[in-house]
Amino acid sequence: MKAVAPLLRILAVFAIAITGLAMSQDRLLYYPDKTVLAEVTRFVPGAQAWPSAESFRGLLAAPASGAVRGTILVFHGNAGHAGHRGFYAEALVPLGWRVILAEYPGYGPRPGKLGEESLVTDAAETIALARSQFAEPIYLLGESLGAGVAAAASDRLQHSGIAGMLLVTPWDRLKSVAAHHYPWLPVGWLLSDRYDSVAHLATFRGRVAVVLAEADQIVPANFGRLLFDGLAAEKHLWVVPNTDHNDWVERTDAAWWQSVTQWLLAKDPR
Repeated sequence: MKAVAPLLRILAVFAIAITGLAMSQDRLLYYPDKTVLAEVTRFVPGAQAWPSAESFRGLLAAPASGAVRGTILVFHGNAGHAGHRGFYAEALVPLGWRVILAEYPGYGPRPGKLGEESLVTDAAETIALARSQFAEPIYLLGESLGAGVAAAASDRLQHSGIAGMLLVTPWDRLKSVAAHHYPWLPVGWLLSDRYDSVAHLATFRGRVAVVLAEADQIVPANFGRLLFDGLAAEKHLWVVPNTDHNDWVERTDAAWWQSVTQWLLAKDPR
C-alpha cells in the first residue's frame, strides 16, 4: 500500500496537468494582439479598412491603376494582427493583385471568440463577402495557422469560387505539430481544435502552391510535405532554404513572388 500511494500522487498530478492544458488550449495556440483600428492600419500605408471601419474584417490594398489580376485573401498566423502582415501587400500589390489582409475574431480591433469554429465560420463569411464584391478570381493565402483556417473555410464553402491557394508553412493536421512539441501528452484526445487540412483539401481542385521554410522549428517542414503529398489538386512546392518559421520572407524578392503567383494564374481562363 505504501508503494501505491506515491504512484497515485503522480497520477493525480499528471491528471491535473492534463486537465489544465486541455482548458488552456486557446492560450497555447492563439496569441492575438488586441489594439485599435488606427494602430492596425498604421502598419500598411495606403490600405483601408474593409469592407468599412464600422464592420471591419481586414485591410484592403490594391493597385492605384491598371487591371487587377485577382484578389488574394490573406489569413495570417496565430500571433499579432493583420497589420503585421503588411509585407504581403508590399509584395503582391505591385504585381497587380488586390490584397485583403483578413482579421480574425478576437484579434486587432475585432471582438469575438477564439477557436477553430469561430475563426473558420468568420473566414468563410469573409471569403463569401469578397466573392460578392469583386469580379476577379479569388485566391486564398494562408500562413501557418491561417493555412488551416483557409483550408477549412474553403471546405465549408465547398470550395466554390476559389481559384487557388498559396499555403505558407502549413501543417497536415494540428495534432501532428502538437505531438511533435508535446510528445508526452495524449494530444489526440486533448485537442478541441483540429485544423485537419488534409481532410479539408481532399476535394479541392484549384491550384495549390505550398511554401515551406526549410529549417522551420515551429511547424517542421515535414508536416507541410505530408500535406503537399496528400493533395489531389494541381500543386507546386517551394522550399525557402536555410530559413525558420518567421524569417522565410526575408529570403524572397519580387522575382520569387512573381514566379509563385504566375504559377497560380497559369490556368486562369482570362
